[in-house]
Amino acid sequence: MSMDQQQLIAKVVAEVLSRFVQTPGATGVLEPTVSAPALPSLSPSQVAKYIDHTVLKPQATTLAYDKLCQEALTHRFFGVCVNSSWVSSVARKLQGSGIHVCSVVGFPLGAMTSRAKAFETREAISDGAVEIDMVINVGLLKHGDYHAVEEDIRAVRRATRPDTILKVIIETVFLTEQEKIIACELSKKAGADFVKTCTGFMGGVATVEDVALMRRVVGPEMGVKASTGVKTYKEALSMIGAGATRLGTGSTSLAIVAGT
Repeated sequence: MSMDQQQLIAKVVAEVLSRFVQTPGATGVLEPTVSAPALPSLSPSQVAKYIDHTVLKPQATTLAYDKLCQEALTHRFFGVCVNSSWVSSVARKLQGSGIHVCSVVGFPLGAMTSRAKAFETREAISDGAVEIDMVINVGLLKHGDYHAVEEDIRAVRRATRPDTILKVIIETVFLTEQEKIIACELSKKAGADFVKTCTGFMGGVATVEDVALMRRVVGPEMGVKASTGVKTYKEALSMIGAGATRLGTGSTSLAIVAGT
């Protein structure tokens, strides 16, 4: 990583952390805290417009995807999110509906080569995906090879079309506060449209604190997707209040739009 990149990242980390009240955590280490966000005045049907209705379990069958699409059509969710092998069939079911089809790429580990991620991206878009949720290479990030992380995201960005929405899953469960900031900044520099909290396959869930931190880093220009662990209508409102512009939910989507 060049000196310019190091200076930029150091500046961003310092600026973002300065916005938080620093308090000692359970380990005695200073941890950022944020006040609870005000809940926005959105009806359950309005919250539906934030939701990527999701099925990503490897054992899911055609019946699960039929159900996913029918629920998306009934409740007018913003989009559906599926593994790349299911994009073609889901896109056919939702053709003409206006509901976005999203494919995960490099899911759930993010540890495959950039060329593999780019190939999967092109295949998914060819099959009908208009959004791509790629998984960051967490190991490279934690090793400090920020240039490689940025280039990995750029490889996927180059494989998209001009109108494709690219989201970067930073897998917050594995990251320190500084690493979350760096991951968001690298995603922004590489041309992503969104940053996203986690896959849900590694034990992590979206938190209000992480969403608020990610929003502070990327500013108003990018989207923030809170994914995994959003179970109720009130929790959905809390995430939106903290800065989320999209919610990734699966079996809990119907409870959220029911207002429960």
